[in-house]
Amino acid sequence: MAKLVLSMFVSVDGYIEGANGEFVPPVWSDDLERHWSGQALRNAGHLLYGRRNFLFNKEFWSAADTDPNSPAAGIAYAATMNRLPKTVFSRTLSGDPGWNGTLVSDDIAGAVGRLKDSVAGDLYLFGGAGIANSIMALDLVDEYRLMVTPGLLGSGKRLFEDGIPRVALTMAGVQPLDTGAVILHYRRG
Repeated sequence: MAKLVLSMFVSVDGYIEGANGEFVPPVWSDDLERHWSGQALRNAGHLLYGRRNFLFNKEFWSAADTDPNSPAAGIAYAATMNRLPKTVFSRTLSGDPGWNGTLVSDDIAGAVGRLKDSVAGDLYLFGGAGIANSIMALDLVDEYRLMVTPGLLGSGKRLFEDGIPRVALTMAGVQPLDTGAVILHYRRG
């Protein structure tokens, strides 16, 4: 059975995006790539997204297949990002979302349960906050891999909203990075 791993980066003060909804990526390095994205893609069998994050990533990564000058074309794991099957959770998208994706508009718990039963490798939930909080509220997360980035955003969208169930977690690993970020890995108690 596949595990669902919530894998997101968050500022020290708990935000995953800025006050105006802006994407605030971590400072990138080879160390971060090896321990963050490299580790995730070695273990991932399926990627999970909310609508906004899916569309953002689809635009970025799919360019690697068509534009050799795109930023994604120079990233070693672009082909893996484009190849992996994906599920996008959205009530506003319709039809085929493309990018090797399947659309789920309702019954999140049922869709995740079917994926856990059928996917070889882990399910990686990369965001956004809305679907992450919905999946946490349904108590479907098996592991948390959080990269705490060295900065304070002051406001924005928080990863953990009120209303998620209390869950005991066990430390599975800590990885400091050369960028000053720290990866915290927890499993259900």
